[in-house]
Amino acid sequence: MRGCLAALLFLVAVPAAAEDLADRIADPAEWAIQTGDYANTRFSALDQIDRDNVGRLKVAWTFSTGVLRGHEGGPLVIGDVMYVHTPFPNTVYALDLDNDGAILWRYQPQQDPSTIEVMCCDTVYRGLAYDDGTIFLHQADTTIVALDARSGTVKWSVKNGDPAKAEVNTATVLPAKGKLIVGIAGGEFGVRCHLTAYDQKTGARLWRAYATGPDDEMLIDPVKTTVLGKPVGPDSSLATWEGDQWQIGGACPWGWFSYDPALDLVYYGTGNPSTWNPVQRPGDNRWSNSIIARDLETGGARWVYQMTPHDEWDYDGVNEMILTEQDVDGQTRKLLTHFDRNGFGYTLDRESGDLLVAEKFDPAVNWATGVDTDPASPTYGRPQLDPAYSTDQDGEGEDVTTEGICPGALGSKNEQPAAFSPRTRLFYVPTNHVCMDYEPFRVKYTAGQPYVGATLRLYPAPAGQGFEEPGIMGSLTAWDGVAGRIKWALPERFSVWSGVLATAGDVVFYGTLEGFLKAVDAETGAELYRFKTASGIVGNVTTYLHAGRQYVAVLSGVGGWAGIGLAAGLTDPYDGSGAVGAYESLAKYTANGGVLTVFELP
Repeated sequence: MRGCLAALLFLVAVPAAAEDLADRIADPAEWAIQTGDYANTRFSALDQIDRDNVGRLKVAWTFSTGVLRGHEGGPLVIGDVMYVHTPFPNTVYALDLDNDGAILWRYQPQQDPSTIEVMCCDTVYRGLAYDDGTIFLHQADTTIVALDARSGTVKWSVKNGDPAKAEVNTATVLPAKGKLIVGIAGGEFGVRCHLTAYDQKTGARLWRAYATGPDDEMLIDPVKTTVLGKPVGPDSSLATWEGDQWQIGGACPWGWFSYDPALDLVYYGTGNPSTWNPVQRPGDNRWSNSIIARDLETGGARWVYQMTPHDEWDYDGVNEMILTEQDVDGQTRKLLTHFDRNGFGYTLDRESGDLLVAEKFDPAVNWATGVDTDPASPTYGRPQLDPAYSTDQDGEGEDVTTEGICPGALGSKNEQPAAFSPRTRLFYVPTNHVCMDYEPFRVKYTAGQPYVGATLRLYPAPAGQGFEEPGIMGSLTAWDGVAGRIKWALPERFSVWSGVLATAGDVVFYGTLEGFLKAVDAETGAELYRFKTASGIVGNVTTYLHAGRQYVAVLSGVGGWAGIGLAAGLTDPYDGSGAVGAYESLAKYTANGGVLTVFELP
């Protein structure tokens, strides 16, 4: 009798399986997708918590994940159940919101610990996905697992890559119209990367598109696929690599994915070319460091745009694409806004791929003076380089250090997602205010071994380059994407490595590497609230409604690239591609942890 009652309560507690993901995204009571919505706005229409009362927030409850290292991503809320993930080994918990977060079920993958050895920049995982009664987990070893949302039992699993070749995963997946869009990582090991679509019901592979190589393998049509309004032409990638370097060329989609249901297009960015030594790979190295728009049904590329041709600085282009509709010169246009590692905020027409705006969102940026946005110019869309900060040195720069490059390799912004408020028409961008010295060296490719080829030293940008105070390593920046300008910026001691949340209560939430959850006024940036959580925050702030009350939730657990030294116990300042030395003092403010903290109004 007792067991039957428990089973009955369990069935009541979890969501019905038939509801469509799009309907759940539209319901502000739930947080049904990592990015908040298909457009990656990370905006919530909930307004119980507002600028007048947010200062009274208190902790409602907490949950220990039982795992250390960097806790990126955030929980999903589907009905009365919260789904929480961890870094490697990627444990999944289903928590009962009707019963103080009691564990309904847990799934603990059995992965080979050697996978950790080929994971760049910590053992992070950016979160689960949900659709039609199924939780989708993409493990570090690239195993994709479909779990029954009610019971946690495995429906199917499939391997997307081979960790023996250093093919791994850190990203979430995107469910859309019965397809599961999946990326892969491994650019620092010379992996040739791809984007893949799987059938959500069966796990069958539907299509796969590479970012480098022959047109047919990239699913690029030389006539129909465009770059800045013109056909890409045949062999658009092959012609920009020397020999067969494209086969170990990286360009991994390890970041975030967006989807426009009206256009039926998926948008994402590709990572750095391999190796980090630019002397070994002359040419533009297409289509690394690029934005790509693909047809969801076929995977065919509609348009492409490369932000950083012949990347000399490790400026991956994988950061989120935020989709909005805004007025541009008196005309409402479908826009895509992207805050790139290279320090420029880009706004494009997401139907055509035309570049409208490209401006610095971090004043310290110096590797390029600007980006040509004149469609009539022969250099339309290309950055205007400052040769003083080149690491290529005209092909003669091996074992020569270039100093004072801004931003550093971790970028003016990394994977931590920004938010957009339709109320203020502003983007809220978590940034890194960091520069570097960069020394490339020749490296030989061996499958499964590091293929980096550069030594870095990272440090705060000099005072006066955006902030008057010395030692500033990050900020929360409010950005006008149409005008291409900063409205305000809040300096932080360390990089802001958390994802941002904007709400209809005109509050913007974000976390700091020291462990503070902060709330600021969406219009002015004035601080309204702060609370010190158990560990540094590299997770993404989320919000939901339960039993008529609004809650805010965030994962704490220091790590990621910026926190790798503290998370992994590293002491050599050059480890973590220079991050260990740059963030050495972080250990004075926080320690390792893995805790979910949920807040409510009293």
